Amino acid sequence: MSSARRFTGIIAARGFAEGPVAELGGAVARYVPSGDASREATTLRAALAMASAQLSGLMALASADAADMLEFQLAMLEDESLSQPAFDAIVAATDASTAWGNALEVQIAIYDAAKDDYFRARAADLRDIHDRVSRALSGAVDTRPPAGAILTGDDITPSQFLAADWSKGGAIVLRRGSAASHVAMLARARGVPMLIGVADLRAGSTIVGLVDAATAGSIELDPDSAARADFNARRATNDKAMHEAIATLATPAISADGSAIAVSVNIAEPTDVDSVDITHCDGVGLMRTEFLYSSCLPSEETQYRAYARVLDWAGGKPVTIRTVDAGGDKPVAGFTVEEANPFLGLRGIRLALAKPDIFRVQIRALLRAQALGDLRIMFPMVTVIGEFAAAAALFADEAGRLGVPVPPLGIMIEVPATAISPELFAGVAFFSIGSNDLTQYVMAAARDNAAVAALNDPTHPSVLRLIESAVRGAAALDIPISLCGDAGGDPNSIDALLNTGLRSLSVAPAQLALAKRAVAAVTIRP
Repeated sequence: MSSARRFTGIIAARGFAEGPVAELGGAVARYVPSGDASREATTLRAALAMASAQLSGLMALASADAADMLEFQLAMLEDESLSQPAFDAIVAATDASTAWGNALEVQIAIYDAAKDDYFRARAADLRDIHDRVSRALSGAVDTRPPAGAILTGDDITPSQFLAADWSKGGAIVLRRGSAASHVAMLARARGVPMLIGVADLRAGSTIVGLVDAATAGSIELDPDSAARADFNARRATNDKAMHEAIATLATPAISADGSAIAVSVNIAEPTDVDSVDITHCDGVGLMRTEFLYSSCLPSEETQYRAYARVLDWAGGKPVTIRTVDAGGDKPVAGFTVEEANPFLGLRGIRLALAKPDIFRVQIRALLRAQALGDLRIMFPMVTVIGEFAAAAALFADEAGRLGVPVPPLGIMIEVPATAISPELFAGVAFFSIGSNDLTQYVMAAARDNAAVAALNDPTHPSVLRLIESAVRGAAALDIPISLCGDAGGDPNSIDALLNTGLRSLSVAPAQLALAKRAVAAVTIRP
């Protein structure tokens, strides 16, 4: 029997890795206050300027996706609302280092408390900014992680990821972390295996680790020969499957019984399309827009440029953009509200309709962008037809002002009430099932909580019954329907999903090859 210590978590980026285990940590240096408020303020301004210059320098050397992420950090760093509380504290006789740390900790806590993956993931960017400015204040030097190492810790910042040499292998295993973080996006793009939610992991004096972030979602520390042999067998089987999947990536997705299945991609940020060949997919089934709102309210032009980039890449294939899915659990200054139960509160289309002036800015950007391709718009968290009608009316009003048509408007089916009674939504252009939220609401289990991961099963009979209800309702109304949740890209879920009647899936770019291969193995029952 193996004597290896084995820990499991949630897969954020697929792959296998073997190497030395290194605990993440930053250099700590003591800051010496001057005792003079004016001098402390000057010191903080200089540190902020140095941190901005460092980020600008890294952007000039980084690849496109990494540069965009660093640009996001730079924008946050240069936002005066982030640093102003620190300067206010300095006036009240707090030293620069303590004032900066306290100010950032408040913001980090807000993002950490968000229930939404994307917004909670931005906490890592804030920690990165916090550490960079703190090092500038104290004169500490950045440290470089060892090449080929399995990096472990509570979380990892984008700077730490970009500082590592991944050409020699390696992996990331976090006690916390998020699959929606910038680092997770980078890891998927670079092929760096990544596990999150490995809550009990403590490497201690471990010398080597084996990471399976493809099949088992596990890390084994100090493996013996039996553990290593089992790991190598799993890796060989996975490598063969991946090679077979990639070899057929350019072919249409057709099930074993000859049914054609549309497979599109989900993107969280415009840079996600850089890793996808448009000829390998049927367009974009879901473009999230939350990234635009993660630090401030975006301008119409900022939004237009983001949408235009994706539509240009799609080359005429359909691009479905979801209007902002913010809410009480996704903090956006000047937009979201504090609620006792934000998960069931003013979020998604409910919030957008409650703040029409902000929503209209996004509407205008979307209406302008439709001239660049085949644009479709969908509204999140729709529960009753009145919400759809109100949102459609805003689109019609802004379209009239601009003198342009209204693109097709659809809804996400992610609230059980909508899946149960799709016939109430006869006026919409299309449906898109959000399996992540639908599963969470049905099973009362968060998908990013490792403690209840076993309950968060999109193939549970109750979830599949709701999906089938939505599919049948769509067919009766002659409304196109797709699924854009994570389940669509899970090879273990695709058979069950297609046998509900679904014929269209949208998956994360990293899942495209395996999803199409899984489709080819499915025999759809009559």
